[in-house]
Amino acid sequence: MKDFMRNNGILILIIAVLLALIITVLSVIMTGFADPLTNLVGIVSTPFRNGINAVVNWTEEVYSDAFQQDALKADYEQLKKDYAKLQEELREAQQAKDENERLRNLLGLKERRRELNFEAATVTAYGADNWDSAITISKGTDAGVTAGNCVVDEYGNLVGVVETVGTNWSTVMTIVDSDMEMGGLIARTNDAAILEGDFDLMGQGKLKLSYLPETSELMAGDQVLTSGLSGMYPSGLVVGSIEEVRTDASGMNRYAVIVPETELNNLEQVFVVTSFDVVE
Repeated sequence: MKDFMRNNGILILIIAVLLALIITVLSVIMTGFADPLTNLVGIVSTPFRNGINAVVNWTEEVYSDAFQQDALKADYEQLKKDYAKLQEELREAQQAKDENERLRNLLGLKERRRELNFEAATVTAYGADNWDSAITISKGTDAGVTAGNCVVDEYGNLVGVVETVGTNWSTVMTIVDSDMEMGGLIARTNDAAILEGDFDLMGQGKLKLSYLPETSELMAGDQVLTSGLSGMYPSGLVVGSIEEVRTDASGMNRYAVIVPETELNNLEQVFVVTSFDVVE
């Protein structure tokens, strides 16, 4: 190698000078272009830089989506809580409105029926079988309730009659129970008859008016009241209206099917008639 350098040193120097001159000339001519080494580094590093940038961008997008999803989930959970709170407030407002409406109606009932004394009670349970029709209420002997007391809704419509009494509860036989029986009166014609429960009609939430006068001309929609003739129950309580008139199995006797005025399956509060004055 040393011999080669001694023998060819001048030639190598000349070649090096020429290369330097060529590079210098090219650098002047190609002003603004990268030098070969820089260009080589750029060629090699560009794919890596592009790859790194792609990874960084993808990571930013993933985390951005994750943060957005977390934010949306948090907003959704908050909306659910707000909705539940609004629903509860709406229920409470509706309950307060219903309570006020019942009290206003009761006040009007007391004004109309001054001869009746009422004790308010809450419906705590409905009958659990299909053999009778009864409700349980929250008042008993401690509130002056006794067996045989009539029970009405806030409009004065008959609900039923107290059957069993406890200290702070009572069971009420509703007007559609198959054992129900009391005097009835057709308001339009003033004809007296007997209100009776019927097992088949009980399942339909109805009762019947039997022992109709032969001359009675009944019409669908006629209102039926309590007659109060026995003195056991107050007169003038609205029972319901006539749906249709039928003939019994013998073909000899007529009876009317009565639809109760009160909504027996939708009662929350009722009023017990603890005492009344007989109106002549």
